[in-house]
Amino acid sequence: MAKYPFLLFDADNTLFDFDTANENALRFCCEQNDIPFSEDTFARYEAHNSALWHDFDRGLATKEFIVVERFRRFLAELGLSRDAEKCNHDHLDSLSRSTLLVPHAAEVCQVLSRTHEIYLVTNAVASVQNRRLGLSALAPFVRDAFISETAGAAKPSAAYFDYVFEHIDGITRENCIVIGDSLTSDMQGAVNYSLPCCWFNPKRLPAPAGLPIDYEIRDLRELFDIV
Repeated sequence: MAKYPFLLFDADNTLFDFDTANENALRFCCEQNDIPFSEDTFARYEAHNSALWHDFDRGLATKEFIVVERFRRFLAELGLSRDAEKCNHDHLDSLSRSTLLVPHAAEVCQVLSRTHEIYLVTNAVASVQNRRLGLSALAPFVRDAFISETAGAAKPSAAYFDYVFEHIDGITRENCIVIGDSLTSDMQGAVNYSLPCCWFNPKRLPAPAGLPIDYEIRDLRELFDIV
């Protein structure tokens, strides 16, 4: 009998290689909108993007606002007159077609799907997440994806996990585990809802003080000994 038969995986940078996909998507966006692309350009964009998603995690901004606002701020910093909404559309279109995975994600999901129920719990844009999941090697192994837009709430709020629990038969606070890379949404969300959690930390970042994390892994294959 599995210790945690219900596995709640974050998507970006837990299963999907979002960092690479994100840079590729900005490169595509720049090509489509006559914006010079460089590593410095990407760093400038990512500074605005990360700050706004952090606001989203804290409930200070809506997803609809931040996905366009990040390009407004980025373009303003570069002194360029471009259509921020079109830039966002092009960026999301590229992201939705990216099926790049982190190392061992497909293998781990394939093996665990034989004995566990696998779900995605994600704050990402619904159209992006649904399309790339359907195109990816993970599709046969994932039972469902719970996306904040559909749930009407986002990680780390309790309302988000209320929605997840309402839609999975047999799940309890004891028989599931949240697996993710984000301290502010995945781990904090699990702690807020009194769920076991596993921090995927391949970059070996320092563990935060004051946030009780049950497990920490560097490689997804370490889950075999935990779940």
